[in-house]
Amino acid sequence: MEQDIQVYIDSEEKRTQLYKRTLWVVVLSQIFGGAGLAAGITVGALLAQDMLGTDSYAGLPVALFTLGSAGAALLVGRLSQKAGRRIGLGAGFVTGGLGALGVVGAAVWDSVALLLISLLIYGAGTASNLQARYAGTDLANDKQRATAVSIAMVATTFGAVAGPNLVGVMGRFAESIGVPALGGPFVLAAAAYIAAGLVLFIMLKPDPLIIARGLSEASKEETAPIETFDVSGLKRRGVITGAVVMVLTQIVMVAVMTMTPVHMGHHGHALSAVGLVIGLHIAAMYLPSLITGVLVDKLGRTFMASASGITLLAAGVVGALAPGESLAGMIVALMLLGLGWNFGLISGTATIIDATHLSVRAKTQGSVDVFIALSGAAGGALSGMVVCATSFFVLSLGGGLLSLILIPMIFWARGTKSMRSETQL
Repeated sequence: MEQDIQVYIDSEEKRTQLYKRTLWVVVLSQIFGGAGLAAGITVGALLAQDMLGTDSYAGLPVALFTLGSAGAALLVGRLSQKAGRRIGLGAGFVTGGLGALGVVGAAVWDSVALLLISLLIYGAGTASNLQARYAGTDLANDKQRATAVSIAMVATTFGAVAGPNLVGVMGRFAESIGVPALGGPFVLAAAAYIAAGLVLFIMLKPDPLIIARGLSEASKEETAPIETFDVSGLKRRGVITGAVVMVLTQIVMVAVMTMTPVHMGHHGHALSAVGLVIGLHIAAMYLPSLITGVLVDKLGRTFMASASGITLLAAGVVGALAPGESLAGMIVALMLLGLGWNFGLISGTATIIDATHLSVRAKTQGSVDVFIALSGAAGGALSGMVVCATSFFVLSLGGGLLSLILIPMIFWARGTKSMRSETQL
């Protein structure tokens, strides 16, 4: 391994080639990972509604697989720190695929207990899908980080948009093999997550995180391991700010997105219409990433994080005011919701990377993703209760207003300088 690292120490051309190759491998894994992610988002709430017979717990599947992703994020982060991205992310994706198979079994046997357990395991795929965005940044310089994140994220679009639009096809396929229609998308998820894991196991060599650590040690940029939360207040502030931006955007996005299929079902929309709305929502979550990454690198973390809060507010207002029968209204609201999340995730991710050292970067990223996942779990679990106690109007508008907390938080982080200059971009 030392000889492998020496090749990249000696040759800038080799480093550039490895950086580009790593991005391509991550892109391929994210195409599969996006398809696996889409299953739970699209039909998870509908499956729970069908098996539990009530809307009150319709948000439970999203809550469970995001809760599962919280634990998995911690494990994947620590495993990646110890053994590299290839092992950590690959194991996470394969585990998520096994969870998806469990959901299919639960649908076949009408077992609520198996459903709940399997959804927790399925969350490992969600955690891996999210953490894969970091793999492309390990060999990026400080002017490429947000762009590298965006390349990984935009790749997710291909699978994530195709997934919801295959709901009808997979439903018919599932019924042809004796599986309930709502279990069909999870058949797709199992195959997609396992494929993503195999791509990383086989192709992510040499491991970018291990090479990046070797390069850092060789250049003597970091002389000893430094615990991220023990460094200067500036670094702590960067970690806290990035985490808060991503946590708030996750809560708002998951809460509104979770109950949209149920809300549409109550207003007579077909499953194909639900798939269209969720597909466009996921497209808005990931497809703008290439542009967002460039904007985050050029305009700064502060500007784009503020744009996230404003966009999520707009999504909440449109979702609250649009008639339930209006397909166009739901499309606009959910696309704005996805775009606001995109702005927040990329600006927050770049801030976290700026504020951490390679010696603890993967572990810190995993820890932050735990909070993101837990916030998503809370948003998903509470969304059904809020709608049952009040209305979708209250949920949507409340989520939009909650996102405005981002603005004062960002200015607290900014102080007398922009977040961009504070993080030495």
